[in-house]
Amino acid sequence: MIFFSDKKSEIVRPEHALPGRPTPIPTAETHFLSGLPIKSPVPEGMAEAMFGMGCFWGIERVFWKLPGVWLTVVGYAAGHTPNPTYKEVCTGGTGHNEVVRVIYDPAIISYEDLLRTFWENHDPTQGMRQGNDRGTQYRSGIYTYSDAQQAAADTSKALYQHRLLRAGRGIVTTEIMPAPTFYYAEDYHQQYLAKNPGGYCGVGGTGVTCPIGTGV
Repeated sequence: MIFFSDKKSEIVRPEHALPGRPTPIPTAETHFLSGLPIKSPVPEGMAEAMFGMGCFWGIERVFWKLPGVWLTVVGYAAGHTPNPTYKEVCTGGTGHNEVVRVIYDPAIISYEDLLRTFWENHDPTQGMRQGNDRGTQYRSGIYTYSDAQQAAADTSKALYQHRLLRAGRGIVTTEIMPAPTFYYAEDYHQQYLAKNPGGYCGVGGTGVTCPIGTGV
C-alpha cells in the first residue's frame, strides 16, 4: 500500500471533488480464488453487504475466508467522484472510502456474523485512519442494503461501543449509511493478498469482542 504524507483528515466537499469520468475503469474479469465473474449479480437467496475498515487488501482477505461468503470484491464508495482511480482516491480529492463488497448466503452466515467480523477486525475509534494508513479513504464504515441491515448495524454499534468503553477504549467513529454507489477498484487490487501472500496488510482489531449475534 502506498503511503502519502498529505492525507486529508476531512472528507472533501462535493464542489471541490475531482471530476472523475463517465465510464467505469477497467477491473478484473474473474475472482482470483473462485473464478467467479467479478461483476456477478447477487444470486437468488443470497444477499450483499459492504464495509470499510482501512486498507481494502486486508479487509477482503478477512471476509473471503468466512464460510458462507460467496464472492468478495474491492472498490470505492461513499465519495463524490464518479468512477475514480486509486491514485485519485489516494489524494483525498474524491471523498471515497476503500471498501469490500460481500455477497453471502444468509442460510450459512448471518449479517450479524458479518458485523461481528467487521467490529473485531479493525479499530473503529480512529477516525480518518487505520493504524499507519492515514486519510479519509481508511475510515470505518458500514453501508447497508436494507432497513434490517441498518437496524442491525446501529444495534451492533451501540453494543460494541459499550464493550469498548468498558475496555478503556474511545468513541466509535464508524459511519453507517445506506449503501452508496460501488465503484470497482483496478484489477491488481482484487484479491491482492491471494496474489501476493506476503503483501502489506494493515488490518488489526482492538482485542475487544463484539456480542452481536451471540444472544447477549
